[in-house]
Amino acid sequence: MLISKITVFLFLSTLTLLFASDYSQAVKEKKIYPMGEKIYTQKCSQIDPNEYENLSSLKDAIKTKELCKNLKDKYFEALSLYLWEVKRDNHLKVVEEKIVVAKDEKCPVCGMFVYKYPRWASQIFYGEEHYSFDGVKDMMKYYFDNKSGITKILVRDYYSQKAIDATKAFYVLGSDVYGPMGNELIAFKNEKEAKTFYLDHRGVEIINFDAITVKKVYKLDE
Repeated sequence: MLISKITVFLFLSTLTLLFASDYSQAVKEKKIYPMGEKIYTQKCSQIDPNEYENLSSLKDAIKTKELCKNLKDKYFEALSLYLWEVKRDNHLKVVEEKIVVAKDEKCPVCGMFVYKYPRWASQIFYGEEHYSFDGVKDMMKYYFDNKSGITKILVRDYYSQKAIDATKAFYVLGSDVYGPMGNELIAFKNEKEAKTFYLDHRGVEIINFDAITVKKVYKLDE
């Protein structure tokens, strides 16, 4: 049978996830999207998700119009998310940014070699020139005095460790997780994951980039 091509391992590792109400982006990319793509290519006729106004209408069409043959409920969510979040033509295609730190790069604030702390590395770009930091806290100290000419700011999402736009991230302050320079502003690509971390690690506050102030940053050193 076609569905048997989906390995037992993949099935077992994703079965629980398929019945959850939400998934982190990391889980989607590693588990949900690949499974949804396999189901689509093996079980479905041609589906254009751009024809539907929202995810709910797409789901309804798949079921009522029987666009997929013998589709079991446990695979339905993976298929729907793949079609809506990956296959849609108007889905935002993001060129993945990377934080690359040379061994001789020192944080301009504290003087530490940044490459030793890859989980915490962040960068501010001024055109082709950039500065690397061993944490968001030091990066923000530099930022407040050097805002002119900035073209890009990258931080690492705590969970996925991918580089993300610092200006669109959410930050947890005052948690029990410390960086190389102690208390940190810990970055997340979405508010939901920031809230999860905040609850799990006794955070004090969740803020967006625009709410970061000089006072909040320096208070982390107290």
